[in-house]
Amino acid sequence: MNATSVDEEFNPSVHVYEPHKVGLPPLRPYFKALWQRREFAAEMSRTNIRAANTNTFFGQVWLVLNPLLLAAVYYLLTEIIAGGASKTDGSERFAHMCGGLFVFYYFSSAMTAGATSVVGGGKLLMNMSFPRMLLPLSALRTAFFRFLPTMVVYMAIHLIMGQPLRWPMLLAPAFLVMLTFFAAGMGMIFAALQVYFRDTTSFLPYFVRIWLYLSPVLWFAEQAPPRFKGFIQYNPLYSLIGGWTDLLVRGDIPPLKMWVGAGFWAVLAAVVGSLFFMSREREFVVRL
Repeated sequence: MNATSVDEEFNPSVHVYEPHKVGLPPLRPYFKALWQRREFAAEMSRTNIRAANTNTFFGQVWLVLNPLLLAAVYYLLTEIIAGGASKTDGSERFAHMCGGLFVFYYFSSAMTAGATSVVGGGKLLMNMSFPRMLLPLSALRTAFFRFLPTMVVYMAIHLIMGQPLRWPMLLAPAFLVMLTFFAAGMGMIFAALQVYFRDTTSFLPYFVRIWLYLSPVLWFAEQAPPRFKGFIQYNPLYSLIGGWTDLLVRGDIPPLKMWVGAGFWAVLAAVVGSLFFMSREREFVVRL
């Protein structure tokens, strides 16, 4: 053992501090490590699901009951109190609200849980070395498995409301996949911002509620309020949720511009979110 190593081992005052730089890590080794640790993210997700009692009967009932009650409230406000001024029949509109709210709550829960994943995993970050992107991706997995039971309930509502089953409904998962990529990107962006600005998650619920009203959840995509039509195409959820409900509720194939818009926003959010997150993640422990 040389003198330097002896000095470092027995003299606690000797420390080596490596310089810190914000920037992208080597991408190929990073994604290789991310794939190798996928079971770690899955186990974190399963733990969170068990902790939230989502795998119990009453836990799953509440997952469905919350958006279902909201759909009933919004239907009461828009159809009964407002006099049912829409051109669509009430059963189709209620099915639309249920399908839209179920998928919107999937998106919002994935984004908000992803936003708190890094700060909430502070002790884990300080004691383990792993790609930090596993944290928001684990939150996304949790949100997805909490979303799946709502689709069983939606199909029951679809049939009870007398809506027909058409083959284009089989294409609806394509928009769900694009929405998942969009939610992953947004979750990573807000997760990184939360490290620097701890009040981010305080205003996020208000931001999500406004986004709900500006998205085709309470109204069909082609029935956007006139005041929205000047900028509605800049809302990513207009094409993502609009295409989803067109296929799932009506069995209508959305126009090409909706497919292109949904794909564009999904890829943009996933790429920008992942690059922004990776460029900052080596600073997370210092900030926490």
